[in-house]
Amino acid sequence: MSRSRGSAAGGIALAAAALLAVAAPTSVSAAPAPLSPGPAPASASADTYYAPAEGKTGTALKAALNDIISEQARLSYSQVWDALGDTDEDPSDPDNVILLYTGRSQAKSEHGGDLGDWNREHVWAKSHGDFGTSTGPGTDLHHLRPTDVRVNSIRGNKDFDNGGSAVSGAPGNYTDGDSFEPRDAVKGDVARMILYMAVRYEGEDGFADLEPNDRVGNGSAPYHGRLGVLKQWHREDPPDSFERNRNEVIYNEYQYNRNPFIDRPEWVEAIW
Repeated sequence: MSRSRGSAAGGIALAAAALLAVAAPTSVSAAPAPLSPGPAPASASADTYYAPAEGKTGTALKAALNDIISEQARLSYSQVWDALGDTDEDPSDPDNVILLYTGRSQAKSEHGGDLGDWNREHVWAKSHGDFGTSTGPGTDLHHLRPTDVRVNSIRGNKDFDNGGSAVSGAPGNYTDGDSFEPRDAVKGDVARMILYMAVRYEGEDGFADLEPNDRVGNGSAPYHGRLGVLKQWHREDPPDSFERNRNEVIYNEYQYNRNPFIDRPEWVEAIW
């Protein structure tokens, strides 16, 4: 930059330009703004995040975790499309997402309601407690996953259990009249999503108190089964790098809360 020697006006102009350069915003890529404000993600470790829950078990632990993870931002249902593109991004192809039940890698842009598309699966079936797609449990990323439209329809609002007939086009998945069994690689993921919902939604915020039970065929009651099977899946399929990364993306970029059963798997037995 050139300036006139000894010119006061030139000095003022130079100073103003410097201030503008410092103040000029840089372009950053950001997640869609949540509908309601949430706390900024802490730079502290997960241990610090869960400090109020340490040393507790049973109902006391469940209540402490509810207090912690209820501090979150909320998305609209339309914002979930883009969010799932980040949370479930294929590590080998940033243009794709990994579908929960099939494991298929599919273009992020191929979402909708047509055969062959992927859509937004409520792992805790939205009819179990009748919350639909309402902002809150209906849009909570910790249990929303991209799934093949057809497989999502086959799963419907069934509880989770072992057994049934093989699901065509989705190897490793099985279903019968009242239950659905996902492929082995995501059984633990499913269990931890169900148990997260049971801790997060305790009859507050105007929504039903969601709880796991050991039944199938729960219909519209605010229960999801089967707890014994979910605990087995949780033990046999511990959190992997994809699930842990998903937890971090939700915490750091969208909702600013965590799934405690990914971070601290032992708390499943401590509560149930």
